[in-house]
Amino acid sequence: MSDPAALDLTLPVATPPAPGALRRLVQRPLALFGLVLVAAVVVGAVFAPLLTPYDPSEQFFDGLSLEGAPLGPSAQYWLGTDLLGRDLLTRILYGARTSLVIGVAANGVALLIGSTVGIVAGYFGGLLGSALMRFTDLMMAFPALLLAICLAAILQPSLWIVAMVIALVYWVQIARVVYTETRALTERDFIAAERSLGAGPVRILVRHILPHLYSTIIVWGTLGISTTVLLEATLSYLGVGVQPPTPSWGNIIFENQTYFQAAPWLVFFPGIAILTLALAFNLVGDALRDELDPTERGRD
Repeated sequence: MSDPAALDLTLPVATPPAPGALRRLVQRPLALFGLVLVAAVVVGAVFAPLLTPYDPSEQFFDGLSLEGAPLGPSAQYWLGTDLLGRDLLTRILYGARTSLVIGVAANGVALLIGSTVGIVAGYFGGLLGSALMRFTDLMMAFPALLLAICLAAILQPSLWIVAMVIALVYWVQIARVVYTETRALTERDFIAAERSLGAGPVRILVRHILPHLYSTIIVWGTLGISTTVLLEATLSYLGVGVQPPTPSWGNIIFENQTYFQAAPWLVFFPGIAILTLALAFNLVGDALRDELDPTERGRD
């Protein structure tokens, strides 16, 4: 054990990211571009009923050609129609609601579980920490997508079930990162100094461990949304996620993939929507990582 007299008793004060971080964030071109894309998707999802006059599940006879084929993009149907004559833009906008709700909810639950497991295992260590991390390693040994497919297939697929399934397979990544950082913090002299002064675990966790993890959790929370959105789209595409007629970007692609050669817009536009949202959150997350990590500032 370190000699208390030799410890650096100057305790660093960690605080949540300052409001100025957001101001500096928007000064980064790529970050600003990502924020604009996120805002566009969120606005389209929230105000979908106001932005389109059509119902996402309603079939329109004038949405098909005389031969019964879907219509291409036009002044009436901006992104064309699908195999049932439904407006594709409407279904994509409502599908954005599904993707955002599931993505944000699953990511939030995964952050809560992963951060709790990582902090507890990293700070307390011993048998408890070892057991928690061996369980985490066991979960990581299973391919995340395969595990999600199995869980979703066993349970009755619904919006919230899909969100919980994604959270249950994604939290392990967060737990491993938080555990590593927590272990590094507990070995620092200022933590040993706090303990020598009689500080209890709650005080140390709240005042010194958690504030140093804010940046990591925020960055992982931002980057994780793109991952959870992609997982939701994949599960829905495979038929074990959100079920029709509820629109999801994944099941929109699945429903129309057989007509891809004759009407490529049916797959192209929802695919672009998935790519746009994933790219947007990745751009914002990367910029947040650089902005909140002092060692990365000024390297752009």
